[in-house]
Amino acid sequence: MRTDWTIDEIKQIYQQPLLELVYQAATVHRQYNDPNEVQVSTLLSVKTGGCPEDCAYCPQAARYQTGLKAHKLLEVDEVLAKAQEAKANGSSRFCMGAAWREVRDNRDFDKVLEMVKGVNGIGLEVCCTMGMLTEEQANKLKEAGLYAYNHNLDTSEEHYDKIITTRTFDDRLNTIANVRKAGISVCSGGIIGMGESHDARIGMIHTLATMPEHPGSVPVNALVAVEGTPLENMQRVPVFDMVRMIATVRIVMPQTKVRLSAGRLDMSLAEQAFCFMAGANSIFAGDKLLTTPNPGFADDMAMFELLGLRPMEAFKQEKELV
Repeated sequence: MRTDWTIDEIKQIYQQPLLELVYQAATVHRQYNDPNEVQVSTLLSVKTGGCPEDCAYCPQAARYQTGLKAHKLLEVDEVLAKAQEAKANGSSRFCMGAAWREVRDNRDFDKVLEMVKGVNGIGLEVCCTMGMLTEEQANKLKEAGLYAYNHNLDTSEEHYDKIITTRTFDDRLNTIANVRKAGISVCSGGIIGMGESHDARIGMIHTLATMPEHPGSVPVNALVAVEGTPLENMQRVPVFDMVRMIATVRIVMPQTKVRLSAGRLDMSLAEQAFCFMAGANSIFAGDKLLTTPNPGFADDMAMFELLGLRPMEAFKQEKELV
């Protein structure tokens, strides 16, 4: 596993003719992964809206009028019931998202620790995405049974301040470092379609691929333009841009789970199949991704059957090491 990729090397991979790029990515994918296995994750918003950040894509920012109904942190029992439902539907990972700028040491965090313990007890890989984390908070989450923590870069360092001004790119990297130090699997990716250049996309991949260790999973999101946000008028990302991103990520981070994330609802079955061919091996299932629409479980299972895919079991890597 190389962590010393140069920008030029990644650019050469990214800029290849698309079908050649996909062929290479599919070949790498088969060397390191079972191409017919896809990790199915469920994402639940456990605390919605009212966030003080100014992320230009996000309907949960308090400063934007998006018509989103905010709600405080859900009760533990309600979250565990959703986790049971997700497991019954074939998910192996359950991710809980809270619209916070950072995690605070208070009763809400104590409640999150209870949720983590409970979901872990159900036998699911439990993931959280809750903003910035200190090293001490990451350790507490690890002790409670947290498997992964999602903290997306969103975009490249160069393009970052055009999307977010309320925290820095280094703030993101610090949280990821705290997560890694605690022994929690890092989940970090980004969004395309926010007005960034191809070089910015390559730059984001470079940052991820040259971390001390590749992230356990890299979500590749297409912007879902939400009315009321600064990016409401952005055009839909062409599916071939998603394929190019997925294929490049797969080649430079061969063992990472590459998650075909936001934007799937606008993709045809054939377009999604092309993304799986290019090396995607993880999806979010369930009708919502935090607050934006997503295909339902039944639709995804019908797609899996047609394409000959099967859901990955929980804790697969750990079981293989035994």
